[in-house]
Amino acid sequence: YVTSVAFSPDGRTLASGSWDNTIKLWDVATQEEIATLTRHSSVVYSVAFSPDGQTLASGSKDETIQLWDVATQGSIATLTGHSDSVISVAFSPDGQILASGSGDETIKLWDVATQGSIATLAGHSHYVTSVAFSPDGRTLASGSWDNTIKLWDVATQEEIATLTGHSNWVYSVAFSPDGQTLASGSWDNTIKLWDVATQEEIATLTGHSYGVYSVAFSPDGRTLASASWRTIQLWDVATQEEIATLTGHSHYVTSVAFSPDGRTLASGSGDNTIKLWDVATQEEIATLTGHSYGVDSVAFSPDGQMLASGSGDETIKLWDLATQEEIATLTGHSNWDYSVAFSPDGRTLASGSWDNTIKIWQRR
Repeated sequence: YVTSVAFSPDGRTLASGSWDNTIKLWDVATQEEIATLTRHSSVVYSVAFSPDGQTLASGSKDETIQLWDVATQGSIATLTGHSDSVISVAFSPDGQILASGSGDETIKLWDVATQGSIATLAGHSHYVTSVAFSPDGRTLASGSWDNTIKLWDVATQEEIATLTGHSNWVYSVAFSPDGQTLASGSWDNTIKLWDVATQEEIATLTGHSYGVYSVAFSPDGRTLASASWRTIQLWDVATQEEIATLTGHSHYVTSVAFSPDGRTLASGSGDNTIKLWDVATQEEIATLTGHSYGVDSVAFSPDGQMLASGSGDETIKLWDLATQEEIATLTGHSNWDYSVAFSPDGRTLASGSWDNTIKIWQRR
């Protein structure tokens, strides 16, 4: 099962995380496998590139994070300290700090250069399922199954606020591009918008009939997309009004992503398909078929010309967005692919695991 896919910032490399305990790196131009990164001893849930693209981080059920050198495909470090699965990893905008959210109810901050632990942020009372840095890197948001979102001061590692109001698990958090608004998606069927400066709730967006898996802001911050059972909803952030409900999927929509120019929305679903939507007209552009199991993750290449999809069929597919044709099927995983992340310069890779560690990898 492929659970997570991420493009490097230059768009040349794709990383995929899987239930077969590995991360694979792929050459986007040739669709050839560059390397299989094997250090984790259990499912890889999350991957993320550093902003410079030189480092990849991966989080795993083995309770570790791995940091990887993207150029050499070598392991830089294994970050240990979590006592449960590492569910989410994210780099700060400057690439100097890595945040990891875990089933042990904590968030850890790591110094990417030294691979040392900076701090453990404690306060949640259930799994931490999502972490996100504000665009200026000063604030970290964490979403948890304890129904709350917490805001943290990255410099002091102090809790700024606990945002309460959801009545069920928080699955996803996302900052607006200007950093002034935070969106949270919850299993209580709602999305909440929060004022980051005042920590006050701006609005509760209602309309979904089932839990909200994923939320994403458009690049200009004017539109929010939310994914739920069979539907995606588009919202006007300024007025908090629903713009449209996009229907067509026949199962849960687990992932949504805007193209870099904000004109196209991609959605991945348990119905084994990806759909492309015109954001302006709210019309379906295309349905991309070929996966034989649910699609858990979608990601646009930085130039917006390509889409990657990760699926429970153990494959990653690359799609040409101009023609809506499949370019390649990347095979090699032997179980689910979840999540991996590159550093912004593409040189480092981080992986989080159920072995309670994070691993950091660098090229040699």
